[in-house]
Amino acid sequence: MQRYDRLREILRLDPDHDFLAIHRLTATYEFPWDFARAQELALFRTYAVPAIGRLLAETAEFTDRAQRRYDDTVLLLDAVLEHGFDSDTARTAIRRVNQMHRSYDIGNEDMRYVLCTFVVVPARWLDAYGWRPLTHHERRACANYYATLGRHMGITDVPDTYEEFEATLDGYEKAHFGWDEGGREVADSTLELMASWYPAPLAPAVRALGLSLFDEPLLAALRYERPHPRVRGLFRGALRLRGRAVRLLPPRATPHYARQNPEVKGYPDGYDVGELGTFPVPGRGGCPVPHPRRPAGADAQPPT
Repeated sequence: MQRYDRLREILRLDPDHDFLAIHRLTATYEFPWDFARAQELALFRTYAVPAIGRLLAETAEFTDRAQRRYDDTVLLLDAVLEHGFDSDTARTAIRRVNQMHRSYDIGNEDMRYVLCTFVVVPARWLDAYGWRPLTHHERRACANYYATLGRHMGITDVPDTYEEFEATLDGYEKAHFGWDEGGREVADSTLELMASWYPAPLAPAVRALGLSLFDEPLLAALRYERPHPRVRGLFRGALRLRGRAVRLLPPRATPHYARQNPEVKGYPDGYDVGELGTFPVPGRGGCPVPHPRRPAGADAQPPT
């Protein structure tokens, strides 16, 4: 297989009917590393919305149990992509996401914004650092994929096209980005988590790299000091060089799913999709709709 053969395969598919197949090929064969990094960057954008950042800080899940919550987020989204919307595994994953969201007062506009980040941030990342940019065909398929996911999550007024997702994201951020102490606390905790994935001497560089990828509105909202232009240029240049190097490599022969990422560390003995995430504590509120816990072992994934 040659470097662009899989892209030719993608372009033969229909982005309105085959959007799952297209997005799976794009995310797990063409750009698995890039999609992982872009979705991490998307997390920080949600922290810059005071209503979202404050809520995440109040739950303490992304500060006290950052690794586990990172893993749960990645694995629940990954289950849908890997198994497809009609599978029992995907239905279980979406049900778990909906159960957790019902535990809190989260507005539709905020939910829709988070959905938009999953569409727009990876596309913009690949425009800047990928071995090739996403085609219009892939953007359309990605928009259809996440519009379908949004409907499964009960989100209303979901955009129909990539351009609408992008306009919705930009308009929301212009109206809602701002300072909140809780959002900054969660951002700091996430930076520390990412630094912990590497040897301790590299931790300062990992933090510097993360901040170098923040744009001006994100830095301002979270009140991070602007990185020195040379530092920012160094890190961004290194990522562009990586993209050029990957272009010269043979294409992937097998898919790489997020559950295989070394950053997912919280389930060394495997996991049950139905047990991922948080559950209401009796007597302390939580999801108002009763849902039975799934039996152990169902939908289990092997250790990675």
